[in-house]
Amino acid sequence: METKDTSLQQVDLNPCENAMSHKMDLETALKECSTALELFLNNRFADALGLLKPWKSQSMYHAMGYSSILVMQAGMTFEPKDMDAAMTSLRESLLTCERFRKKTGIVETLTSLWYRQPTDNLTEEEMHAELCYAEVLLQKAALTFLDESIIGFIKGGMRIRNSYQIYKDCQALANITKDTEQNTHIHFRGGVNMGIGSFNLMLSLLPSRVLRLMEFLGFSGDRELGLAELREGASSNSLRSILSTLTLLMYHLYITVILGTGEGNLAESEALLKPYIEKFPNGALILFYIARIALLKGNFTFAQEKFLACIAAQEEWRQIHHLCYWELMWAYSFEQKWREAYRYADLLCKESKWSQAVYVFQKAAILSMLPEEQVAELGENVVELFRQVDGLRLRIAGKSIPTEKFAAKKAQRYSSSNPVKLVVPALEMMYVWNGFTVVGKRPELTERILKTLEKAEDQLREEPNPSEYHLDDNCVVQLLKGLCLRQLGRLVQAELCFNHVISSENDLKHDNYLVPFTMFELGLLHKQKGDFNTAITVIENAKTNYKDYSMESRLHFRIHAALNTMGSFAAKLPPSRTPA
Repeated sequence: METKDTSLQQVDLNPCENAMSHKMDLETALKECSTALELFLNNRFADALGLLKPWKSQSMYHAMGYSSILVMQAGMTFEPKDMDAAMTSLRESLLTCERFRKKTGIVETLTSLWYRQPTDNLTEEEMHAELCYAEVLLQKAALTFLDESIIGFIKGGMRIRNSYQIYKDCQALANITKDTEQNTHIHFRGGVNMGIGSFNLMLSLLPSRVLRLMEFLGFSGDRELGLAELREGASSNSLRSILSTLTLLMYHLYITVILGTGEGNLAESEALLKPYIEKFPNGALILFYIARIALLKGNFTFAQEKFLACIAAQEEWRQIHHLCYWELMWAYSFEQKWREAYRYADLLCKESKWSQAVYVFQKAAILSMLPEEQVAELGENVVELFRQVDGLRLRIAGKSIPTEKFAAKKAQRYSSSNPVKLVVPALEMMYVWNGFTVVGKRPELTERILKTLEKAEDQLREEPNPSEYHLDDNCVVQLLKGLCLRQLGRLVQAELCFNHVISSENDLKHDNYLVPFTMFELGLLHKQKGDFNTAITVIENAKTNYKDYSMESRLHFRIHAALNTMGSFAAKLPPSRTPA
């Protein structure tokens, strides 16, 4: 592949014969891992692994880099063999890192456990060993969470706590040794930025009651501190700069959309990506994020072009293709180009193991938006697809995945001998993934979706024999109509739609998520009007007075994010206005 970064052409990709000819000192290890990272960003994934493998049992950075790539692969494929390979590599990496950590006596160990005071007489190599150990431990915790048992969850939690404590110690060490002249110290500082920043940012997303518990356990969840640490790490020119950058991109381009109010910082994302676009113009990861930014800006045609370029950039990791299929499915759904959206949903069903229940539901939902003769032309049976959904669900630690549970519940009505059609399932799933905030950037497409909803509303009104789902279906349409109207600035009409759903609360039979979610959207409407007091009161009501409904945790994440954006106003709200 042609690339501007020609230095990679000269890399020795078979260093096994040289592996024992010299000692791998810290500075050389960091340089080699930087080279491996550049290979990775140039889509040369096997070459990156090949460069790291010969030294992975003798160098902590080679060990960590090697296992990090395997963990990423396992997370993308969900294949048991990839999971096993990653877990084995992580265990070996921990042993390699352990050999470089400072050996402490029992008294010193107990003292440090009690007082949590970092030792300031560590060598530079021992400091890096602590950092690498914490990073590998965190990756192992993430994989352990996918173990389908409560023991896996407990083990994962303990490893996360241990990892966080080591990061805190490393942060204290970085502060003590700020003026070091070691060339390697910039990489240590960058690693601390990445670890402390990621922990604080991710924990800050948790609903307040969970966050209070985490803070009681010694964690901190300060969003602004997390962002500041990651920004420092991203600009540090250290080995982990790209990891800090990718964490910030993930936060702005995914987490704030799915678990927040959809207000990611696209300007910062573009600025973060710019140096990597220049250095790795054909890198699949870089092309993917260029496309994602375009999608969130509403530039769907350009986004589609870049996702296709990302697919064409490499064949080695097919899993990156699957990420692009998911995004392309939504890009075409936003435009209501249902046949094109179906094509990518179908590819996901055939190729990806991530969430077959969601993929099959999504495929059936998209087909439901097409005329029946077109579905027949495609050789598909919508009823049979919906009937498959429940049997495809995954369980993690014995628990269902909320989106899969939601999809299975919606598909239930097809299990009877006389199935009742879902009303606008592809648009309802668009809301589940917060897609209305994205399509709202394009008023003409929002108007088109509104017309589809008005047509569905008319069909429900004219239904000669209303089913037991009739009211619920009507409320789904009213919620989605309200979202479109709010995006178009028609706030009075939007409020009428939302109030219609809320007033139907006692008569809803199946979709118990509708009222709390609608109440949240009504709160955002009041925020849009500038009435922050009413907005906070309504959103607090949604948080406090409803429980045990579909996707409850997702709404609590969104509520937490929305209240955070109105924090200064919440402080001024009289106590009497806030529900108990």
